Amino acid sequence: MKRQWDKHFPLLILLYLVGDVTSQVNPGVCRYPLGMSGGQIQDEDISASSQWSESTAARYGRLDFEEGDGAWCPERTVEPDSLKEFLQIDLRSLHFITLVGTQGRHAGGIGNEFAQMYKIKYSRDGSRWISWRNRQGKQVIEGNRNAYDIMLKDLEPPIIARFVRFMPVSDHSMNVCMRVELYGCEWLDGLVSYNAPAGEQMSLEGQPVHFNDSVYDGAVINSMTEGLGQLTDGMCGLDDFTHSHVYNVWPGYDYVGWTNESFPNGYVEIMFEFDRTRNFTTMKVHCNNMFTRHIKAFRQVVCYFRSEADWEATPLSFSPVVDDVNPSARFITVSLANHMASAMKCHFYFADTWMMFSEITFQSDTAMYNTTLAPPKTGSGPPTSTQPGDDPTHKIDDSNTRILIGCLVAIIFILVAIIVIILWRQVWQKMLEKSETFAYSHNNPSSSAPSEQESSSTYERIFPLGPDYQEPSRLIRKLPEFSHSSEEAALTSTVVAVTASKAPTATFAQDGVPHYAEADIVNLQGVTGGNTYAVPALTMDLLSGKDVAVEEFPRKLLTFKEKLGEGQFGEVHLCEAEGMQEFMDEDFSFDISDNQPVLVAVKMLRADANKNARNDFLKEIKIMSRLKDPNIIRLLAVCICSDPLCMITEYMENGDLNQFLSRHEPEGQLALISNAPTVSYGNLCYMATQIASGMRYLSSLNFVHRDLATRNCLVGKNYTIKIADFGMSRNLYSGDYYRIQGRAVLPIRWMSWESILLGKFTTASDVWAFGVTLWETLTFCNEQPYSQLTDEQVIENTGEFFRDQKRQVYLPQPVLCPDSVYKIMLNCWRRNTKERPSFQEIHRALLESQT
Repeated sequence: MKRQWDKHFPLLILLYLVGDVTSQVNPGVCRYPLGMSGGQIQDEDISASSQWSESTAARYGRLDFEEGDGAWCPERTVEPDSLKEFLQIDLRSLHFITLVGTQGRHAGGIGNEFAQMYKIKYSRDGSRWISWRNRQGKQVIEGNRNAYDIMLKDLEPPIIARFVRFMPVSDHSMNVCMRVELYGCEWLDGLVSYNAPAGEQMSLEGQPVHFNDSVYDGAVINSMTEGLGQLTDGMCGLDDFTHSHVYNVWPGYDYVGWTNESFPNGYVEIMFEFDRTRNFTTMKVHCNNMFTRHIKAFRQVVCYFRSEADWEATPLSFSPVVDDVNPSARFITVSLANHMASAMKCHFYFADTWMMFSEITFQSDTAMYNTTLAPPKTGSGPPTSTQPGDDPTHKIDDSNTRILIGCLVAIIFILVAIIVIILWRQVWQKMLEKSETFAYSHNNPSSSAPSEQESSSTYERIFPLGPDYQEPSRLIRKLPEFSHSSEEAALTSTVVAVTASKAPTATFAQDGVPHYAEADIVNLQGVTGGNTYAVPALTMDLLSGKDVAVEEFPRKLLTFKEKLGEGQFGEVHLCEAEGMQEFMDEDFSFDISDNQPVLVAVKMLRADANKNARNDFLKEIKIMSRLKDPNIIRLLAVCICSDPLCMITEYMENGDLNQFLSRHEPEGQLALISNAPTVSYGNLCYMATQIASGMRYLSSLNFVHRDLATRNCLVGKNYTIKIADFGMSRNLYSGDYYRIQGRAVLPIRWMSWESILLGKFTTASDVWAFGVTLWETLTFCNEQPYSQLTDEQVIENTGEFFRDQKRQVYLPQPVLCPDSVYKIMLNCWRRNTKERPSFQEIHRALLESQT
């Protein structure tokens, strides 16, 4: 598996870089270790305020290293309100840092010192130090809870720095030790500061909308000077400036904006300072163009350049085409004609009342002279060489642009040829497999009876136990494929799958898991192109024998708010629905007054979807209309009298459980210090009990969810939980799914071993996923399950569950979790499916744990 991954990984990275034409840096991709654990950062580039002894010096503060006495430890204890101690790292050049990792001193079980909290300071020049704050202004970062686990924390906003300091914080006197790592990539723009007028305020429908640069790290009085902020955070604003990628922020957060009433000259001046003299090729400015609100991209930009002490007399001018048709936000690329400069001053002229920017990036080749940063030192210590595969985002500054472009074009042609050959081989291989299956079925008439080796409704092939069992390292290359409709889907929307069928057709294989004949299964494609349901024919008849049990809803009463996801056959939108109360049954009520709009999720089938997709969409509506449980998302209404077909479901006001818990903290001293909203342990158990109740209802109907996780549970008022199905269709959670070389994506960190290795999806596999969901809930979704394992190692771990030689890795017991609840989790993860509890038993056990 390792050799195959190594072979394909550079190709995937290159394809990604070629396709990325929007932003110089992507915070979601720029997450590579910068060299503390790998040894690329030299010992002499790691320093500290003090050290307890020579064996706890700064050079021992490397994440996951056990040398010396196992960590950096300051000379004195850390006192409350004291920031005297720090561990400092010199990266030798500017880097874009998105993530930090910390660890305490374990020293093989001897040490037990760690930092429960810490702050970060950073500097771009080594003289001016800046305190990092998150988007809500909080400086303190939650640290470790023990001496051995690695705690990873996203930096939002990211920081651009050469020097970084970790400063332990404590609410009482205590000894601390730290091991750290920085994650990010090289800051290729070279921009060290921009100076601009402060963002202004718009009055929109009587409400103020602020367009200030809220994360600017320079001085802000009447203007912004000597800092960086939202224009360089890698986050591009949405088409509608009142919405944002970030939770719990005000309208207009993503943009810095100005009105022409404040600028009599008709332009906004922004000055950019760089780390060295550079040969500039282009500047990209991400602008809002919502002209219905009198907002347009700039009509002209005039740029002045400075390479030495004086500004060049002749400026560069560029005028983009003014767009009065498309209101979408967009990047405007300005050619800088290979000007040599270390500073740039640009005048952006208004095309309408307002002008708003969310991101500005520069592309350049470093000049061959006047470099000021020292090269990395060489000497003793950890190795400094970085192999090309270690940092796939690294780009070399080189003036031989034409040669580089020629090489890239040649490589792309070679890659295209290789991809065509691979796809052609896969097509032929599938044709041969089908012919073999056809021949086998004709030579073995009795094989029509269901057995362990027959395909389920989900997979074309199942790898059986026994002598034919495949090691996980080999299985990763040939995981069973989804049905044809999902092979082409980039993101599937797995909602619910039913695995129970007519009783006479079921047979029981190892562990008593039933499998059913393919002929008895009705496959539904679903909105996003995947198998939304795999419904036994008998259950399908019972559920969909009548007409749709919900009413037609007028489309004109739906107001679009946000796109939640998109797939091959349709989209999922967040909308407001007016007058929805009039269309509901008497047994259903909303917690709002009758004249207020209701927040709903709208699944929309594309008008050009094929006949099978349309039929499956209508069947799904019939099934969903009959699912009625207080902890299951309810189908409210439909729009099926004309295209596009739509189904309207509930959407809870607090969003999904994953994001909800990420915004909260457990009750305690840390929450009091940070002034963050809290959730009590009792309310966590209450929410988990509701999830168990909803799954108890689904399992009573022999429905299998297949994607149970906190991302698929929505939160309403008073901690109400309803199970939904949006997680797989949302880009926010694309990292939770593992793609197998163009095949369907799988949530492997939530899947049972038999689902990964054998393709079995049953109520028992949903019980396994519930155990992981319960673990997420009690850890406040601070990290992914098995966050210390790669996707390949997670799959390898399933092989240990199969072999059952006590080498498998379990998720650790959360700090807030009592032994009785952790025992429930462990029972959910039993190897033998018959030994796992039912949802009825889980629900009862959780109720008892609360009393």
